Amino acid sequence: PLLQGFPEGDQTLKRLSGQKTELELSYLILCLSLSSPERQNHARELVQSISLDEWDGIVAISGDGLLHEVINGLMERPDWEEAVKMPLGILPCGSGNAVAAAINCSAGFEQVLGQELLTNCTLLLCHGAVSPLDLASITTASGSRVFSFLSVAWGFISDVDIESEKYRHMGPARFTLGTMVRLASLNTYRGRLSYLPALVLPNRLPSARQMHGPLDDFLAPLEEPVPKSWVTVEDDFVLVLAIYQTHLGADLFTMPTAGFNDGLIHLCFVRAGISRANMLRLFLAMEKGTHFDHESPYFTHLPVQAFRIEPLTHKGIITIDGERVDYGPIQGQIHHGIANLVTGINRSKLLLPIPRCYQPFAHIS
Repeated sequence: PLLQGFPEGDQTLKRLSGQKTELELSYLILCLSLSSPERQNHARELVQSISLDEWDGIVAISGDGLLHEVINGLMERPDWEEAVKMPLGILPCGSGNAVAAAINCSAGFEQVLGQELLTNCTLLLCHGAVSPLDLASITTASGSRVFSFLSVAWGFISDVDIESEKYRHMGPARFTLGTMVRLASLNTYRGRLSYLPALVLPNRLPSARQMHGPLDDFLAPLEEPVPKSWVTVEDDFVLVLAIYQTHLGADLFTMPTAGFNDGLIHLCFVRAGISRANMLRLFLAMEKGTHFDHESPYFTHLPVQAFRIEPLTHKGIITIDGERVDYGPIQGQIHHGIANLVTGINRSKLLLPIPRCYQPFAHIS
């Protein structure tokens, strides 16, 4: 396989020499060719030009941003249907490690951070089991089409994500600090949120304009009204989040019921009126995934197949997989199981024995 890594990933590999993961990483490095991206979108460009026959898979040694580049590079190829089936793996070496945390969770490991998470993900990568992965097709205000594996966010979460970039040197702790800073001046955003509830069949013909990627048969063009089968809510929001994984970060167990290929977008939103104290409680509970145990009239979760966000507040931040995009109307729909993710363990049958001296940092439940 082709192994992609940013400099922080290379540094992590060096720190691991002589430690518990040396055997697993040596095994991987013997099989993989290391190539470090030189600039933004380098990985995206690289995977557009590789020969699929020469590689068994792609492993990103970084945070979620590099995986976002790889997926979109594959989806921009003329042979995208074949390319996106290439197994994708990740070793968490960034500040945002949501997919790695989701893989760790799906294997039954306890929630861990840092080197412990890296060790568990390395072990799972060695096992090699692959799961189908849903991707969401997102149309942005500029008209561009982006494929997303994690989330679309507007409001509090995207504010924290982008505004905390200045604390990147702190690693995952940047999000904790960013949350506290944003709580001190809690913003609200006027907007129109529309969604297609889950288990509704498409009621329109797909557009013939789209060149690469599956057809968005649930979506009308952004400049047109949403279909009549959709539900629309206009309100003041603290945050809107469309998420398709269990974790939004390594320590944010945001959607415990999500699956890699459940065919759902989990749409969450918090309306204006919630107190700072209750917002803090919500995010503290989210670390353990217990926030659904605390009912709030301001917090709503809905399983949907498609959504549209139309900001009516002139300034704000919208992110896709933690990456900032043009501010304005945005919409997306889920495409079931079109990619493949190396999740490592088949819960019914392990592919490889786990050596006793290389047990993970947390037990399998």
